[in-house]
Amino acid sequence: MHRMNTSLQGLADAIIEAPIVTSFTKIGYEARKRLAHWTSLDDYDLSGRVVLLTGATSGIGLAAARQLAACGATLVLVGRDAKKNQRIVDDLVAATGGTSSGGQSITQVAADMGDLVHVRELAARVLADHQRLDVLIHNAGALTAERRVAPDGTEATVASQVIGPFLLTTLLLERLVGSAPSRVITMSSGGMYTAGLTVSQLQMSAQTYKGTEQYARAKRAQVTLNEMWAERFGARGVHFHAMHPGWANTPGIDASLPTFSKVMGPLLRTPEQGADTLVWLTADRQPLESNGRFWLDRRSRSIHKFPSTKKTDTPERRREMWDWVARTAGV
Repeated sequence: MHRMNTSLQGLADAIIEAPIVTSFTKIGYEARKRLAHWTSLDDYDLSGRVVLLTGATSGIGLAAARQLAACGATLVLVGRDAKKNQRIVDDLVAATGGTSSGGQSITQVAADMGDLVHVRELAARVLADHQRLDVLIHNAGALTAERRVAPDGTEATVASQVIGPFLLTTLLLERLVGSAPSRVITMSSGGMYTAGLTVSQLQMSAQTYKGTEQYARAKRAQVTLNEMWAERFGARGVHFHAMHPGWANTPGIDASLPTFSKVMGPLLRTPEQGADTLVWLTADRQPLESNGRFWLDRRSRSIHKFPSTKKTDTPERRREMWDWVARTAGV
């Protein structure tokens, strides 16, 4: 297929983007892939680059880990279960010919991103083991039906997907600056489009808790903070980007949204399709030409689809969000 000109590509993409079902499912992925020449992920060479990936043991995170390892990246994989982490490391080493001690290093650290003690220990380990950090990927996080709390008392979704990543980014920021141009990539969700920005309502109470709504609120906070990180630190050579993977068929979706998974199953993306833009943001040069963007299928997207959420996104609320997250993270 001949490459379409830029204006026609944009028009075709906008048509796909309008209905969520075509945009978020594998229909959108396959159509957009054919709109223009997408560089094959196998063509990227990440040799010598250090990539820290959280949530690397299943679903999209595991698919991303496999592709990044195949591209030659030095990987630090983070998950809560050390034994499971190590099985993934061993599989990747066997598949790529990498090592867990030298050359293309593939290692793991057990940490719960919702536990700030774990996050600090993780950062210390990374700083001790690696003199550079090229890419930090925040992918950890689950949608839970029942409300849980982190060790510090923060609601668990917010703790693991907002507070923990904020703390880790803060602790590793100077290493990222020293490795510039570097990247911080946050895996968000299309569900964030339904949530407004309100600090006082970020954590749902036990009485009002709904897993999907809590997840959306945390994902909205991630995307907002991504833009704020770029505004504050982008000039130092660190490129901050967030993305959503569309609707992908993963163990997490099966467990947390079984009815949705069953109904939408034939249209759901594969984990590899969900991970495509994540790996592309890690490896391609185009993301270095911008900062603070939100992506789907290798194209920058608006962070609002509805006027009701856009009107909540004020400078005052953004500052309030940043200050509360920083205070809760202890930085």
